[in-house]
Amino acid sequence: MPHRPGELAALLTALKDRSGLSYARIGQKTNLSKSTVHRFVAGAAVPQDFGTVERIATACGADRDELDRLYPLWAAAPRQDPAATADPAATADPAAGSDPAAGSEPAATAGPAASSKAAVAPVPRRLALYAGLAAVLLVLAGAVAAVWWRGREDRPQTAPPSATPQWISGPSWTLPARPVPPEYFGVTINSATGHMPGFTTGAVRLWDSETGWSRVNPARDRFDWTILDRLVEGAAAARLPVLYTMGGTPAWAAPNGKRSVYPDNAKSSPPDDLAVWDAYVSALVGRYKGRIAAYELWVLANDARMYTGSVETLVEMTRRGNAIIRATDPAATVVCPGMGNLWSAEGQQVLREFARLGGYEYCDAAAVKLHQRSPEDPPETMLELTTQIDRLFHEAGVHPPLWNTGTTYAIPLEGQLDRARARDYAVRFYLVGLLARTTNLHRMYFYNWGGTKIPIVLQADEGEPTEAALAVQQLQRWLAGAQIRSCGHGQPAGLPQHAWQCEFVVPTPAGNRRAVIRWTHTGSVRLHAEATAEALLRLDGTTEPLAGGAELTLTETPVMIRYSDL
Repeated sequence: MPHRPGELAALLTALKDRSGLSYARIGQKTNLSKSTVHRFVAGAAVPQDFGTVERIATACGADRDELDRLYPLWAAAPRQDPAATADPAATADPAAGSDPAAGSEPAATAGPAASSKAAVAPVPRRLALYAGLAAVLLVLAGAVAAVWWRGREDRPQTAPPSATPQWISGPSWTLPARPVPPEYFGVTINSATGHMPGFTTGAVRLWDSETGWSRVNPARDRFDWTILDRLVEGAAAARLPVLYTMGGTPAWAAPNGKRSVYPDNAKSSPPDDLAVWDAYVSALVGRYKGRIAAYELWVLANDARMYTGSVETLVEMTRRGNAIIRATDPAATVVCPGMGNLWSAEGQQVLREFARLGGYEYCDAAAVKLHQRSPEDPPETMLELTTQIDRLFHEAGVHPPLWNTGTTYAIPLEGQLDRARARDYAVRFYLVGLLARTTNLHRMYFYNWGGTKIPIVLQADEGEPTEAALAVQQLQRWLAGAQIRSCGHGQPAGLPQHAWQCEFVVPTPAGNRRAVIRWTHTGSVRLHAEATAEALLRLDGTTEPLAGGAELTLTETPVMIRYSDL
């Protein structure tokens, strides 16, 4: 019978809650199914080996002391028959195509009746089954070892990894203080009315606004600029720089091409004749010279729903587009085609190929799509993705400035977050971009403004700004004229393990002062304000005095602490 949850389960639960990770995400990190992780963390079962406990805890960010605390708890906990605690992923039918890494729950290879019989099988039979399985595993292990040994002579020999990670104290990064420009705080306009956000923002991107290629160029010799004119004029009135995103080949330019996902019969294929691409870019940039600040040369170039041509053709379109923009409007910023699906190996491979073929030589910035695996995951989990993207560019030997220009195509299918979480996640979306500053991330476009079928709504067109939008506005007020100089997380930065902060120099009537924005990615923690603390600023716009040494509770809602010194 399952034992009652005890100290082992309590500690694993605390680590899981602190990490902010879902059971499915922990399963992806540990090669366990979601249900198995849930049973172990909840205390419904205890793993047969401590290695499984260690993998789960490490995935949740456990340090060495916490791992040391877990071992005696695991050793003292009663364990069941191995068959009762085995990971379902290990017994899934390969023919069924189940994918434990995706968080799915694989089907068992036998029905309930067969499972019942196996549970009461005589011990000798069970031992025979185990012996057979062990023999198979030994054969497989031998084969793997042989392959490994044959290739070992060709590989550089490295020392075995240390069991204890190297301890490094201090912020995650520290740089000379640099301004946080208003343009960093961007939104994607999901409306064709020409209305702009009713709250402070720094830049706008046009997509899902009826301004794609097929919309503005409905026939070979005809352009319709009505909607785009309206949006560009609205942005100019609000003094917001515009990023125009290209995509959606007109049907007349690729009559036999695959249809895109949009209802205007746009094609995901490139045009049959790239001369029509040249004509489109020339007409577009010629009309909006000095009024459109930047051009993203395709929307989701590594997603077959948006682009089905070859990477070679994409690079050629980028080269041609860059040459036309440079010649027509040298002040405009050229942004390489957007790359999404970067949690997947397939999405990463297209980025690699585009870089290998020299595509990033023709742009001022690279567009990537940053998002959590699930909207309910803390925004801080995007840092795993920014690290992976930085690694991809490092491997390719190119380091363009990164602009986050979107999210996952499936975002309208996700449920809305509750009011408090929507507010906190919207603000922390932009803070994560600052945390990732050393990966060359320069701009964040929140998706979206004007639409309502998304997890976080900032404002419906002609509606009032939501609490989330007003919190984003308050963040921008905090950082107006500010310079950022460091960001950090957890114990190395002198904070509790699930707390975060970024440090700034901010202007005040009394001169420049030091300030930090702090928050947690889950739960709350108590700490004491430093000796020079003088004010606590909240996202609702209120400010209250804060004395040095005063107890302060950090939550998932970011706060700013301002000091009397630099």
